[in-house]
Amino acid sequence: MLATLSPGDATRLTQAMGTIAHLLEPPAERRAPFLLRSHRVGDIGWVISSQAALYAEDYGWDISYEALVAEICGQFIKDYDPAREHCWIAEVDGERVGSIFLVNGGDGVAKLRLLGLEKKARGLGVGRALVEQCIRGARERGYRKMTLWTQSVLVAARGIYQSTGFKKVAEAKHHSFGVDLVGETWEMDL
Repeated sequence: MLATLSPGDATRLTQAMGTIAHLLEPPAERRAPFLLRSHRVGDIGWVISSQAALYAEDYGWDISYEALVAEICGQFIKDYDPAREHCWIAEVDGERVGSIFLVNGGDGVAKLRLLGLEKKARGLGVGRALVEQCIRGARERGYRKMTLWTQSVLVAARGIYQSTGFKKVAEAKHHSFGVDLVGETWEMDL
């Protein structure tokens, strides 16, 4: 037997069905979960490859950028001091999507190096989480100050740096990686 619904009951039923649908299928704007973990074998090679490809595609940087990243990564592996340094890898569904390095700059100064993020991870909060983890790691290791070098064209990264407490202290025009750039030094007291 079929029951007839009054207009008010039909409205309430439609609202209830909408609520059920919402609970069963979360909205698209919900952020994907991600994991930050310590680096392991194979990750450093991935950092070199992914950063070189990403910056070539997005900014037209040439292979000399890959050489710089390889040099930084090689030095990190060669001189790695877990008490003073670290590399974090971001994963979404088990896939590497980002990285950041904390390195010893000497004299109580930590360096934030090689923040990188795959396009598929942009907008998920991964970049900010990596920077915040790096800052936390520097504080936990007793550094008094943190510094980084970036480029003015890296607008999203610069926004993260500023919003997490870094201040731009210097800038200089230069020609690197096959293009004209404006390098910027940012610092924060820890």
